[in-house]
Amino acid sequence: MADAVRPARRGLMLILSSPSGAGKSTLTRNLSQNENNLDLSISVTTRLKRPSEIDGVHYRFIDRATFDAMRQHNELLEWAEVHGNGYGTPRKDVETSLADGRDVLFDIDWQGTQQIVKKAREDVVTIFILPPSMAELRSRLVRRAEDAPEVIAKRLGNARDEIARWEKYDYVIVNDDLGAAYESIKAILTAERLKRSRATGLKDFVDRLLGEALA
Repeated sequence: MADAVRPARRGLMLILSSPSGAGKSTLTRNLSQNENNLDLSISVTTRLKRPSEIDGVHYRFIDRATFDAMRQHNELLEWAEVHGNGYGTPRKDVETSLADGRDVLFDIDWQGTQQIVKKAREDVVTIFILPPSMAELRSRLVRRAEDAPEVIAKRLGNARDEIARWEKYDYVIVNDDLGAAYESIKAILTAERLKRSRATGLKDFVDRLLGEALA
């Protein structure tokens, strides 16, 4: 069926969360590069840029004064303090994408997720990514070689608290195989896109269908 005939639909927000090192950033990148009709939400952050990161691609790196101004003027859909740094999602771009029927992909923590869920439960699909073990989580953080030992220790210390929030999510995936985890997320996205509640133009489509004369 041609796209012009398909019922109009409102976009959804697909949120991926996990403790640092569990794989959500890699999964998010793969989804944004390979899936159609999926806009990646670029968060703002006050933390320092890592050597491998690109401003405007991985995050928008801003100073604390700019972040605080955005928060005070309600320009952030969600915001949180994580490991002593501010993170937030600019509101305007997300709302535009949803209204245009495009889906928006988020890589954010549990605090930001709960803020968005409270504001827009019907638009949100949440997925939590678990590591196969705490030992593997530590190994991944060390192999990444982008954080100082004390930062790694802090992230591991916070991981247990983050993992304990798993029951607040719609779906939970254990990332013991990156390819399998990716396919599971794709299946979730496909099913959620087909929900009747998201098809804003479905009633008009059905009315036209029922009104067609039979040959």
